[in-house]
Amino acid sequence: MGKIKETLSRFMYGRYGIDQLYYASLVLSIILMTVNMAVRSSILSAVMLAVLTVMIFRISSRNTYKRRLENETFLKLWNPIAASFSLTIRRIKEFRTHRFRTCPQCRKTLRLPLKKGTLAVTCPHCRTRFKVRIRW
Repeated sequence: MGKIKETLSRFMYGRYGIDQLYYASLVLSIILMTVNMAVRSSILSAVMLAVLTVMIFRISSRNTYKRRLENETFLKLWNPIAASFSLTIRRIKEFRTHRFRTCPQCRKTLRLPLKKGTLAVTCPHCRTRFKVRIRW
């Protein structure tokens, strides 16, 4: 087993390796594989194989500069999507203890404690004072 590990390590030396775009491609190929099991489409099979081929090409590529640029472009598109999902997940997790409201002036999302009634709130970003009504 040690010899295989050493050979693989020697092969990967100077190559790009795994990044966030690889993981996204892996999830996409698993989703395509799952859908293809139900639909049994040759087009989906071809797309899945193309995604897997691109994944293997990116891992073993020696042109690290281009692979890094591809990953940065992907992250510029992905990070805003991930941030919106993270706020949604946080709202669901903290539903019993907090409420989230937006400031009418700067539109920032504020995390408020769950206290029944009307609260006078000061936005920490723009210092605007406003009233918020919180119901159970």
